[in-house]
Amino acid sequence: MQQIVFIKSPLGIAKIVGNATGISEISVIDEGEVSEIIPKELQNTVCQLQEYFEGKRTNFDFKITPKGTDFQQKVWQELCNIPFGKTLTYLELSKKLGDVKAIRAVASANGKNPLWIVIPCHRVIGSDGSLTGYAGGLWRKKWLLDHESSSKQPTLFDE
Repeated sequence: MQQIVFIKSPLGIAKIVGNATGISEISVIDEGEVSEIIPKELQNTVCQLQEYFEGKRTNFDFKITPKGTDFQQKVWQELCNIPFGKTLTYLELSKKLGDVKAIRAVASANGKNPLWIVIPCHRVIGSDGSLTGYAGGLWRKKWLLDHESSSKQPTLFDE
């Protein structure tokens, strides 16, 4: 059975959907009621998202189960390879996927990403460096990129 929780984030209310097998959706809405109780199956995800927003986490290690076509899954997997604090253009992403002509299809799959932040579609930018095409709004994309570029990234010497 799917569980749903709503938590406060710096970018609005984050909606998290999942169960014991994994998280299938994380999205953001402008306003809404924050959940008072967090189901056990979603507690780790909530904790990791809060750590991300606090600048204490640069990756996620909970199981994800996004629903999409084979092509969308391939694009989303490649998005997960973009390092924290880095960006990639839509053209570069298309090349990595093996078809420079698939740039529109790649952009479309990017826009259908069901796991906000975790599958980092916000790290994809226009070839001219512009912030383009973010379903959550360009102001959120800018916030996320600024947050990641200014967050302390752990080194081997951090404890």
